[in-house]
Amino acid sequence: MRRLLISSMLLTLLTVVTTCGQSQEPEPADGILKAAVQKAESSNKTVFLIFHASWCGWCKKLDAALEDRTIKELIEEHFVIARLDVLESGNNAQTLENPGGKKIMTELGGEKSGLPFYAFIDAKGKKIADSNVMPKDQNIGYPNSTEEIAEFGKLLAKSAPQMSVGELATIAAYFQKKASR
Repeated sequence: MRRLLISSMLLTLLTVVTTCGQSQEPEPADGILKAAVQKAESSNKTVFLIFHASWCGWCKKLDAALEDRTIKELIEEHFVIARLDVLESGNNAQTLENPGGKKIMTELGGEKSGLPFYAFIDAKGKKIADSNVMPKDQNIGYPNSTEEIAEFGKLLAKSAPQMSVGELATIAAYFQKKASR
């Protein structure tokens, strides 16, 4: 009886450890985008859709900026932020990428843009603008130069016309302060 009890406990423990060690498959990209558009519609906001990857240093800087208390509330007041993981390398692709993310990135014009690439989507699911606004349709990525910061501000103003001049100035000042020199 004791052996049976110990065997049963070991089997239960092994099942728990095995189940906890398994990673969940990333959510499909179209589901993430659909939920973001629905939230944008119900809250009268615009979707700020960011394509990123785990290896991308500029992506991490953009994520950190959008979480910084200096600008987080301003951004979240006007935008629903959604992220899609794309362009992972090696074995990470299947465990990290959102299925269908590359397809959506291509549909939005980001297939040759590098990361982070982002697009602004209205509450009806239509693209307003994307980050390919630098000369020769180059991607801004993380706004790190005076020119990139200015273009980023124009994108925000176009995508959320209710943003005030003061809010846009605060965001620009944040990125200017963080810019690499």
